[in-house]
Amino acid sequence: MNVWLIATAFLLTLGIPPCLWVASRGTAHERLAGLNLATTVVTVFFLLTAQGYARSSYTDLALVLAVIGPAGTLVFARFLGGRSIDAAEDEAARGGGR
Repeated sequence: MNVWLIATAFLLTLGIPPCLWVASRGTAHERLAGLNLATTVVTVFFLLTAQGYARSSYTDLALVLAVIGPAGTLVFARFLGGRSIDAAEDEAARGGGR
């Protein structure tokens, strides 16, 4: 076990649980921030793993995730976009949210 893999274990142990906690609880904006942070943490995880095992394929995964991650954030924000909590409650009160 080398320094890179120890850093990977440290990152997974202390980095992912807060991201999952924020992404599963809180307001929509907080969940979006948790999603962004989790994408960054997983990207760094792949980079550290690539260095630890000396395999460039993990670096490719990190690069793909770094490109696709912001696109996923945009999709999440698009579905979240123009709808507020008050608007959703108003729609449900009118009978439109069945």
